[in-house]
Amino acid sequence: GTVEMGHGSPYYWAGKVPEAQFFSSVPFGMTAKGMNAWLYNGGGLELWKEVYAPFNLVPIPMGNTGVQMGGWFNKKIESLDDVKGLRMRIPGLGGKVFKRAGGNPVLLAGSEVYTALERGTVDATEWVGPFHDMRLGLNRAAKYYYFPGWHEPGTEFELMINSHAWAQLPEYLQLMVETAAAAVSQWIYAQMEFHNQAALKELRSKQNIEVLEFPAEVLVELKRLTKETLDEEASKNAKFKKIYDAYTTFSESYKDWSKMSDEAYQKALRQ
Repeated sequence: GTVEMGHGSPYYWAGKVPEAQFFSSVPFGMTAKGMNAWLYNGGGLELWKEVYAPFNLVPIPMGNTGVQMGGWFNKKIESLDDVKGLRMRIPGLGGKVFKRAGGNPVLLAGSEVYTALERGTVDATEWVGPFHDMRLGLNRAAKYYYFPGWHEPGTEFELMINSHAWAQLPEYLQLMVETAAAAVSQWIYAQMEFHNQAALKELRSKQNIEVLEFPAEVLVELKRLTKETLDEEASKNAKFKKIYDAYTTFSESYKDWSKMSDEAYQKALRQ
């Protein structure tokens, strides 16, 4: 109760609450659109509140990064063999999958990422997207910039409020906070999309940078290893399994609609 509210992302608490990661982002999971649909209309937010209740916290969605990039590398990734032994700054479930693939995940604070990559302490790092990555100077420390961000397809942010402080607010003020958070969510997502497209254009103009897509075989294997990782955690943790099952049920249903809407339209644009 020292602080009545804060802004963060659920995967920061994965060490204490592993299932919280489903309300943030999971490898090969839902994008921002799918997350919004699940949280606001598919029962996701109710589950989120249930997970946070024992900690006297009320969560409210407040922002999303959109699909992130796959990271900066000092060598080309042409097969999963190129990942083996690779030291990469990649946290959370993405890090667990990377380790299962034979990589060596490293945890670093944001302030340490550039120096570690520039000095060779790590061979690769993920951060966010073109805009934030350039602000950190990662384009000066590595040559190969990979996409897509399989590990974080749409990272949700949260407004956390102390439940006792929240209960003291009259209903109309609670509604005002929820409405303001929804507006901020839209603003954050718009900022991410705008600045990333501009920064990507600038990155492509730099002769020392290669923007590359992960080979299909690499993504297929990472997706398989992701399922293994999630299934293993679910077998050990009933709370994790409950959220995993609910998340998967909705995401499988949403995937069909996404395929016929966004994916089909993007495919048509490329014809």
